[in-house]
Amino acid sequence: MSKKETNLIRGGLQRSQFKETSEALYLNSGFVYNSAEQAEAIFKGEETGYQYSRYANPTVDIFEKRLALLDGTEDCFATASGMSAVFGSMMCQLKTGDHVVSASALFGSCRYILKEILPKFGIEVDFIDGRDLSQWKEKVKKNTKIFFLETPSNPCCEIIDIEKVCNIAKNNKITTIVDNIFASPVLQTPKNYGSDIVVYSGTKHIDGQGRVLGGAILTTKKFKEEILKPFLRHTGPCISPFNAWVLLKSLETIELRVNAQSDKALEIAKFLEKNSKIKKVNYPFLESFEQKDLAKNLMSKGGTIMSFIIDGNKEKTFKFINSLKIFDITNNIGDTKSLVTHPETTTHRVLTEKERLNLGITSSLVRISIGLESTKDLKEDLDKALSVI
Repeated sequence: MSKKETNLIRGGLQRSQFKETSEALYLNSGFVYNSAEQAEAIFKGEETGYQYSRYANPTVDIFEKRLALLDGTEDCFATASGMSAVFGSMMCQLKTGDHVVSASALFGSCRYILKEILPKFGIEVDFIDGRDLSQWKEKVKKNTKIFFLETPSNPCCEIIDIEKVCNIAKNNKITTIVDNIFASPVLQTPKNYGSDIVVYSGTKHIDGQGRVLGGAILTTKKFKEEILKPFLRHTGPCISPFNAWVLLKSLETIELRVNAQSDKALEIAKFLEKNSKIKKVNYPFLESFEQKDLAKNLMSKGGTIMSFIIDGNKEKTFKFINSLKIFDITNNIGDTKSLVTHPETTTHRVLTEKERLNLGITSSLVRISIGLESTKDLKEDLDKALSVI
């Protein structure tokens, strides 16, 4: 199978002896063997078979195979959440004395891992403006092991030239990890630009319906088997088979959902930038967006998420958010329901004031995630809420 649409429905499918139509859900924790000899052979790796759902599970396997096909990557390891995917992708290969270079524009929890947790293990981290290629080059040291970046960034949609950053990394034998959550595997394929590892929060577009937590690390078979799997199997951030099943079923519609939501998002971004009560709209495919050409080279569409600056203070910004009727106030993104977030006080609260200001995260910044509601209704909701400030 080579067509994406077919892979999203049938990729990785393995039916049980009952020949079910929909993929089976295996909730069991363990597996039995025909004999002690077979158990020994399976644990030695001499015979194929499941051992324990912390190690592998049939339902999880199907999800991993299908997501890898969509992402264009050799293999995948599903995790309990997006943050366990981010942390696991780094810690499986880092040790005391290693060095990491990261773009500054990150989701709050990602930045916390890099700034607060990794240094406790004696791992040095440098933050840079990821858009500036010279800074990636300048920060490389003999002990640099990882480049980490997210593009588009959360919440201001900064774009990083994945291919050029990966070229710098490869020239210095550094592993590049790309957080592809904003774009989703539908709109951007980091592997095509040279990334070694891609991480996702399955909670976002992959589920896209606000139901379960989940994450995924996509990489080569060799890296998964030799470095990633031993770390994750023994530290235990495994995904629940039920959550994997929900994400698996959601993959069947992800392309339809994300493309439709992205079309709506572009229309709404154009609508918002015409409003006099908004100073600026951050959306990758707007003509006014400074990095639009790079965004269009990397992504097939502009995505489902944007941020904008209200012409006013925090009080006016909160008044706008509280006046919305359709948009739900929450910290999630990539849902079929349209969502609104105030990053300064929620998702990026753990950053210092200086760090937030350097990233353009002010008290007047609002992030919205566009769902599948009527575009007309969403425009009317936004317009009415803006009219009260």
